Amino acid sequence: MTMHQKMPFRGIASVRADASDPAALVGQIKSAFEEFKAANDQRIKALETGKSDVVLDQKVDTINATITELQGQLADVAAKAAARGLGQGGGDDAVAKAAAAFAAERGIATDVEAYKGYVSALDTYFRRGDATPAAVRAEMSVGSDPDGGYSVTPDMTGRIVQRVYETSPMRQVASVVAIGTDALEGFNDLDEAAASWVGEKQTRDDTATPTLGKWSIPVHEQAAMPKTTQKLLDDSMFNIEAWLSGKVADKFARSENAAFVAGDGNLKPRGLFAYETLATGDTTRAWGKFQHIVSGTSGTLGATPGDKLIDLVFSLKAFYRNNANWMMSRSILADIRKIKDGDGNYLWQPDYTQRQGGLLLGYGIVEAEDVPAAAANSLSVAFGDFREAYTIVDRTGIHVLRDPFTQKGFIRFYTTKRVGGGAVNFEAAKFLKLAA
Repeated sequence: MTMHQKMPFRGIASVRADASDPAALVGQIKSAFEEFKAANDQRIKALETGKSDVVLDQKVDTINATITELQGQLADVAAKAAARGLGQGGGDDAVAKAAAAFAAERGIATDVEAYKGYVSALDTYFRRGDATPAAVRAEMSVGSDPDGGYSVTPDMTGRIVQRVYETSPMRQVASVVAIGTDALEGFNDLDEAAASWVGEKQTRDDTATPTLGKWSIPVHEQAAMPKTTQKLLDDSMFNIEAWLSGKVADKFARSENAAFVAGDGNLKPRGLFAYETLATGDTTRAWGKFQHIVSGTSGTLGATPGDKLIDLVFSLKAFYRNNANWMMSRSILADIRKIKDGDGNYLWQPDYTQRQGGLLLGYGIVEAEDVPAAAANSLSVAFGDFREAYTIVDRTGIHVLRDPFTQKGFIRFYTTKRVGGGAVNFEAAKFLKLAA
């Protein structure tokens, strides 16, 4: 059984006509389409009332498939008849009438006689090898290169349209330090001295002496090695080498920004949003973990997002609030812009001194597209003094080694950059966790 000899849908009233009779096929397509419309209308009404009928859905899909099959059969009949060059007899007329009726019903322009003439002329040419008939002779046109299209050349502009990739401006808000070795280290002063009140003649006992800790941020390496031919470098209409170096530099920048936000620390910087967080405050939370406020609902900003955002602001010590900003993705910012307080005032306000972000509860917003999107238990909003919280370490700039020797005729551009990043102050930033 061929593809076009499948059993028809049992719900169609009429019996499948002869697959070689185009007029009957057209009639059956009309009948099937009417039944399809009726069944689909019933399905839509059921959905509008909140009900879903599996049997009705299957019926609509089956009729739809049957119509497709019938249309394929009609196309096959017309193509076979034309290929046989049926210039005489009633079969050819039936094909022409059926095709014309089918096309007219759908507003399709068709010229069956012209098509049959073309098929006949082409068949004669292939069989006898005579001079190419006018019916199949290619006329000169722009659309065919050998027939004149080669003579029409487009103008070439010097402009290159580039895709814009979104990133996170971490270098604008974090602390950036250039070093001359493979790591940056510093001290943690997390302890305090002990003291007590004493009387004039009371004995003074020794008190506890504070201790120091140490933090370290290692440097990691990015690498790229694009390759091109020497001929392309010599003959291109624009500077390929400069274009490649710009593309690599842009990729390096976006990769390191993504790592500064969400990197796991494996061969790359550890991101600000990749550290463990706890719901406990600064006085009881272990150093090395940030604090989070839960939104109250898993995967969303919660039922009272305004209250949670206010809680987040005042979970940060006043010392850090002086230079604090928000950090979130564009999608989260779109949700926050819709939040109102109890008096109907929006918590977000435009900031006319900058081109994006705006102000939320009076603090600026940094749009960072590498911040985790809204999901169950995600850290999707941060608030803090990020210059105090996170440090970026630059070992050197971008190094390029131009290699024309490994493969003659080709130029490799071995490009590297060494950079690191890590959190150093775990009180200076707080997070909103989209969790119950």
